[in-house]
Amino acid sequence: MTASTDDFFRSRLDHMIDLRHPLAVLASRMPWQEIESSLAHRFARQVRTGKQIEDSGLFGPTVITAGAAVSNAGRPRLPLRLMASLLYLKHAFNESDEDVCQRWGETPTWQYFSGLAYFEHRGPCDPTLLVKFRKLIGEEGVEELLARTIEVAVTLKLIAKSELSQIIVDSTVQEKAITHPTDSKLLGTARAKLVETAKAQGIELKQTYAKEGQLLGYKAGRYAHARQYKRMRKVIQRQRTIVGRLQREVGRKMSALGLAVQATLGHTLSQAQRLISQTASKKNPGKQGKLYSWHAPEVECIAKGKSRTPYEFGVKVGIATTLQGNLIVGARSFPGNPYDGHTLNEQLEQASILMQATGMKPETVYVDLGYRGVDQANPGIDIKHRGKFKSLTQEERKNLKRRQAIEPIIGHLKADHRMNRCHLKGANGDSLHAVLCAAGYNIRWLLRMIVKKELSLFLRLLQAAGWTDFSDLQRKLRGIFTVKPINSASMNWVVG
Repeated sequence: MTASTDDFFRSRLDHMIDLRHPLAVLASRMPWQEIESSLAHRFARQVRTGKQIEDSGLFGPTVITAGAAVSNAGRPRLPLRLMASLLYLKHAFNESDEDVCQRWGETPTWQYFSGLAYFEHRGPCDPTLLVKFRKLIGEEGVEELLARTIEVAVTLKLIAKSELSQIIVDSTVQEKAITHPTDSKLLGTARAKLVETAKAQGIELKQTYAKEGQLLGYKAGRYAHARQYKRMRKVIQRQRTIVGRLQREVGRKMSALGLAVQATLGHTLSQAQRLISQTASKKNPGKQGKLYSWHAPEVECIAKGKSRTPYEFGVKVGIATTLQGNLIVGARSFPGNPYDGHTLNEQLEQASILMQATGMKPETVYVDLGYRGVDQANPGIDIKHRGKFKSLTQEERKNLKRRQAIEPIIGHLKADHRMNRCHLKGANGDSLHAVLCAAGYNIRWLLRMIVKKELSLFLRLLQAAGWTDFSDLQRKLRGIFTVKPINSASMNWVVG
């Protein structure tokens, strides 16, 4: 897509945009060749051995090999830099797959960041290609995208390399894009899915309970709103009876079908039985996890202890940031809702891998009290928390107060970088989404730091030229940056 020769009929992007724009500066600083080389092996053509099938030819039945050849027909793949940059831009500016493709065709700076030489007033690709690209690169690929942002921050000297040795670790909940799981809604979904699957496999049901199922859902919601729980439980009991009838009828009639069909129906019947048993009793004698969503069975109920949201439905995610600078150096999902302290080892392992290009690794970790009692499981790591307050030095106590800086970072991840609601499918989608949100945060962090560095350099040049009255400039920049003198006598200025 990039052109090496001038085109008379199209405008070059470097002539249209300001090359001092932070995104244009970052485009020339990102290690695109290393990113492409690390992802390229996942897009190599797979060796296809073919399948032996019987065929009838001129001289009788023969055995041929089908599907062994790979066709060279079809369009060439899109550049890896383009696809990787779309993932960066999507999570940096809080866009969906459809919106990032649409906005890309209208923003010259985004196209320059993606490696184009000429402006193109069209979408870069179909939004579904982003779904396929995420699946192909996997968790290792998105971690590579996050690691490169850390490398760029150190290369541009936006953060000192020594600051990577001290990090903050905390956990949060990445909520899944599901409706609130009430018993009535889950049983209504189970009834609809049983009917849908039976019709798809050619099973004729005596009754589908479509109209009654809809009315029962309305009744349960009204009784719950009116706090008439005894009536509500009777409605849910009727819904449970309907689902049980349909499940038994489908189970009887599927014995005449093939093995493949029985396997498909078996999964649906097992989920329906799981919902019947979990809604019949509040207790969980089998210690089996509850099903909170039909299409996302990996969702877990995690209690956060907050008055506004006592329970959140999703997956636990660990976040690691630098103690100074607020750069994210690790993000990982932990299915199964483990104890926070048991996730620390894997979190530090991921952070060490992502910092590998910088030559640093975590040495001191500041955590909350949820990570107590795991010092022996993490040898070589100095774990600091409030439970060790008496044994901490004055400097360590000061740094421990800095641990709270990770809370607003988590807030920005959810509000500005799409971590508040994960729409990607399955447990693999949860892990990809968490890392991509962190990569998008780091891109915005790099853009802010590039602007601050340029402004700091500009102020130093003015000072070298003998300009000492900064009041007018400070008044103009108020609301964008905070410019404050360290020492009014020597007129040393910093940007905060």
